[in-house]
Amino acid sequence: MSQLSFTGPGQFRGTYTPPGDKSISHRALLFGALADGESSYENFLEAEDCLHTLGALRQMGISIEHELGSGRVRVRGGGLQGLKAPAKELYLGNSGTSMRLLLGVLAGQKFEAVMSGDPSLSKRPMRRVTDPLKRMGAQIKGREDANYAPLTIRGGRLHGIDFENKLSSAQVKSALLFAGMYAEGKTLIREAVPSRDHTERFLEAAGARFQKNGERLIIERTEKLLPLCGRIAGDISSAAFFIVGAAMIPGSEVTLRDVGLNPTRTGVLEVLKRMGARIETRVTQTIPEPMGDIHVRGAKLKGTGISHQEIPSLIDELPVLMVAMALAEGESLISGAAELRVKETDRIQSMVRNLKAIGASIEELPDGSLVRGVEGFHGATVQSFGDHRTAMSMGVASLATRGTVTVQDSDCIATSYPLFTDHFNRLKNG
Repeated sequence: MSQLSFTGPGQFRGTYTPPGDKSISHRALLFGALADGESSYENFLEAEDCLHTLGALRQMGISIEHELGSGRVRVRGGGLQGLKAPAKELYLGNSGTSMRLLLGVLAGQKFEAVMSGDPSLSKRPMRRVTDPLKRMGAQIKGREDANYAPLTIRGGRLHGIDFENKLSSAQVKSALLFAGMYAEGKTLIREAVPSRDHTERFLEAAGARFQKNGERLIIERTEKLLPLCGRIAGDISSAAFFIVGAAMIPGSEVTLRDVGLNPTRTGVLEVLKRMGARIETRVTQTIPEPMGDIHVRGAKLKGTGISHQEIPSLIDELPVLMVAMALAEGESLISGAAELRVKETDRIQSMVRNLKAIGASIEELPDGSLVRGVEGFHGATVQSFGDHRTAMSMGVASLATRGTVTVQDSDCIATSYPLFTDHFNRLKNG
């Protein structure tokens, strides 16, 4: 079993450019595959999850040029009906994004495909996507009424539906938007609490028959998508480990370059500012995705609350925010975050167990946690529980630790951020 050891205490200092955004990298490949013509991107995230999407598209006949380490990818799209039946099952590793978004794409195809994943992905709920896709006309089979992989999907003659995105899930919404491009009539998606909108931005840029009207998203049958080119913004979810780490340790000072500043993704910055963090942002690009620089200086933070309305904008950053809350003065409360229990692991449980192991005062709640700040942590051996964000968050916790935090089963970090330890050590020694 692999393990990583992080010895504290420490500070982050220096300048850092995060890897490409994982959510955008997945979508760049999918839209490139479905476009008429050639799309090219720079700063593509070469993490295992995104490479599984790339591999699946290649299995379905899409020509993709990519040299590992270059960050560049060139996709020769075959059009909306250009995919071909794969010769074998599409194995997607640990990538829930790959599986859920591909379900939407495959719902509109004229062939059958089987999708599978590793043991963790095979335990993650899929009915949130498969149920509405079946309502649209797709044929999907799998364990417990198509709730768990492996899943077999046969595209059908789709029709539009009216769907309320009660989970505020960008993956569910995106799957239905993809399927909606193949459906007769209009597909209407309503969400009272907006989820991340990367798919909508791609639809608009690629010329899909799509419109947004307040809380209502409408997608209609689309004949053609335009190819796209550009630089993928830095992943704020990856950058968050260094943003939070710098914000919570007085004496730290970090400048982050070319970070995605999409307002549906920047909840972590708003929460930290509320806690007293010293954060400044400068927007350098607005179209198609907001991007810019973030300057962070460390300070003693104060406790705060996070309610369900904020969860969609910072769902991936909650584990590392729990670390900051464990050091903040007073109490912090996270509520409305039950979705954390069905990620790569139960992230509420994994973070509460690990933070208690290093001396934090934290209580597990059904939909979040109650945290009382302490002055610092002590060393211990903790578990990743097979979850990359849990593992990296515990690395950040070592900055406030007298001793060493050893994270067991650390290979999972490669699913989203293969260079995390390199960047961590460079900024810590900066």
